[in-house]
Amino acid sequence: MLGPILTAMVTPFDARGGVDHPAAGALMRHLVRHGSDGLVLAGTTGEASTLTDEERLALFRQGVAEVGDDATIVAGTGSNDTAHSVHLTEQARAIGVDAVLVVTPYYNRPPREGIVRHVRAVAEVGLPIVLYNIPSRTGLNMEPDLIAELADIPEVVALKQANPDLDQARAVRERTGLALYAGNDDMLLPVLEMGGTGVISVTSHLAGERMQAMVEAAARGDLDEARRIDEGLRDLYAGLFVATNPILIKAALQMTGLIPSDDLRLPLVAASPVQRDILRMVLDAQGLLTAASS
Repeated sequence: MLGPILTAMVTPFDARGGVDHPAAGALMRHLVRHGSDGLVLAGTTGEASTLTDEERLALFRQGVAEVGDDATIVAGTGSNDTAHSVHLTEQARAIGVDAVLVVTPYYNRPPREGIVRHVRAVAEVGLPIVLYNIPSRTGLNMEPDLIAELADIPEVVALKQANPDLDQARAVRERTGLALYAGNDDMLLPVLEMGGTGVISVTSHLAGERMQAMVEAAARGDLDEARRIDEGLRDLYAGLFVATNPILIKAALQMTGLIPSDDLRLPLVAASPVQRDILRMVLDAQGLLTAASS
């Protein structure tokens, strides 16, 4: 429904620290032309935690206007405040997005019943929901049996599984009909091998067409080709995550000319000179700097 390659898009900032909408629009169009079936806006990679509500909503409006006819738009409306998530989801529905990404409530560490009631409250808005399980950031893992319970909510259609435990991903695949998305780029191949849908990706900013080719190879049963493509992307997967995401993907996009600035909002800071040097070597080895200059 949403497509196999969904890019978790960065939010470009201008010299004054505001959202750079011209740069965002250009990036949206580039991504959809180069392998992305859809965009996730105002997620982790989009620095949602430092965006105001109006900035989030403006990005959703822009996404629908710029590429909504050609790609799906998934709006990051999750938070650790149920009322806030419901409000953002209501606004996103009015804008016309295709689905919302709802992260496990973080910091307040709700019990199981609280998580279920949180998701049910968001579901009442009536938009398709992509659950987002990312225990490394939330401090709380949604176990497969909880995800299976949430999958009984009709609006819950997909899971972004950013838990690297593949046994848990397999359990979700076996117990539910959810579209299963790898939440870490290096999980795409194993998720495809277990019959999952695809990936919500950072690397697809730079390699969306190759990742799309991997999905297509797996779909036609050519796992050798899918593995060959995956192996060729391993250095890029690793190189983009040496520092906290989205520090290095923003640096990479600036180096390749896809955004004008790698600025982030505090408390995140730009890549160090050493990190940039390492990243430059990875991008050069991948042929991405040559492509950018041609």
